[in-house]
Amino acid sequence: MSNSHWMAELAAHYGEMRRRYPDERLIILFDVDGTIIDMRYMIMHVLQRYDRAHGTRFFRKLRPADITVHESRIADLLRALSVPGAHHEEILRWYDHHRWNGEVIFQAHQPFAGVLEVIRWFQLQPNTFVGLNTGLPESLREDTLKSLNRLGEEYKVHFSPALMHMNPRGWEQEVTRAKVEGIRFFQQQGYRVFAFFDNEPDNLRAVAEIDPDHEILLLHADTLFETRPEGMPSRVVQGNTYDLTYLIPESALPRHIQFVWHGVNDPENLDQFLASEITWGECDVRPDPIGSDLILRHDSFQETPLQLEEEWLSLEELLQKLHRAGKSVKIDLKAGGPVVEGVLEAVRRIGFSDDRLWFNGNVERLQEAGFRKLAAAHPGAILQCPVDFLAPLICSVPRRAREILDTFLDWGVNRFSISWRTENLRQFFKQMNEWDLPVNIYNVPDLEAFLRAVLMLPRSITADFNFPHWNYFGRGSGEGGRYHTR
Repeated sequence: MSNSHWMAELAAHYGEMRRRYPDERLIILFDVDGTIIDMRYMIMHVLQRYDRAHGTRFFRKLRPADITVHESRIADLLRALSVPGAHHEEILRWYDHHRWNGEVIFQAHQPFAGVLEVIRWFQLQPNTFVGLNTGLPESLREDTLKSLNRLGEEYKVHFSPALMHMNPRGWEQEVTRAKVEGIRFFQQQGYRVFAFFDNEPDNLRAVAEIDPDHEILLLHADTLFETRPEGMPSRVVQGNTYDLTYLIPESALPRHIQFVWHGVNDPENLDQFLASEITWGECDVRPDPIGSDLILRHDSFQETPLQLEEEWLSLEELLQKLHRAGKSVKIDLKAGGPVVEGVLEAVRRIGFSDDRLWFNGNVERLQEAGFRKLAAAHPGAILQCPVDFLAPLICSVPRRAREILDTFLDWGVNRFSISWRTENLRQFFKQMNEWDLPVNIYNVPDLEAFLRAVLMLPRSITADFNFPHWNYFGRGSGEGGRYHTR
């Protein structure tokens, strides 16, 4: 078995199959239970439901991390939890009767972290499809799809009934045979299967036997499984974390998303930005406390007092270097009034065109007059304000929130910014999409979060670009006197 991360193996294999078959419909297949769905939550839900129905307390403190057995081996779990033997038979009957009813499927199923983002990534790729190849019986088709699509909704993942193969036999009958039939089903539909995820070794062994050319990458979800892992083909790749940082290379990023290098406020971060492929760099502009220049500094001097030997870049110096390098600039104005005038004058002197200009400012700082002045001077530039404060309103009273956003649009604002850390971010983003309002996501802490933000397809993403995996070593803006170190 390979020692590479299974997501890296998947990325490489997909790239090779795409090159080999550029015009064919490629499909990646996922098992459901134990591969997409973390069955520990179902087990916990059903057993705690038993407690509530019978007035017992056997499973009151049970947590997913306590469950280390396959969902078909609950008797082993009962022994491990020291549940009195006299209750085992009744509990097992209850469990078998309730674990697959529609309510449990809908309420208790939880996905493994990252798996829906992986599925989203492949659903975004051209001429590439995601199918389900499950051993669950046909009788559970409707409930299974309903549950999966409920879980996938916030990730913009949708599972089509036409791309789902289920076991045509009875419950847990000839599952391995059904998996092989599933592969052939999709092949007969004209898809080229390039990868198959399953948590059961027997299923992977069976699929390997019908794929002598090794075109199907076999991925073993090393979670909880029932069949023995011994004798799995050496070509099988194992893993248990769906890590986007191994799956998505920088070269595959969507080109229509604008990426912004945050905090280009000091010479070292400026050098890192200039050496990168990122087009937009953001700086924080405020007045020099002892002179008349505009300087680059994130924190106010009240937040972080002036240091004895502190030095800073001027806005003029930064603009000159960015202009010569062919870069574009995002200017975060930390004050209104004279700062707006000074920024406009500096931009005029350097000669930035509107398509290379982006202004950002808080509503309370720039106010209506500041936004209107920027919009009038550079009507083709991006004019942005953060709207984190509106997120609760957008999610609860959207009509009122839209009225406020319309006011900002009237001032000339043409992009709205939201922190990655905002509660209910996906609900906010969905509503903004429905209104066709462009969104910038900022405060993205690391590469994994950055890639998750990419999958939401915002208009732009602002990040520190401290991504060593991609050889990016952004320092950050210096907020609170803190910088990233290598």
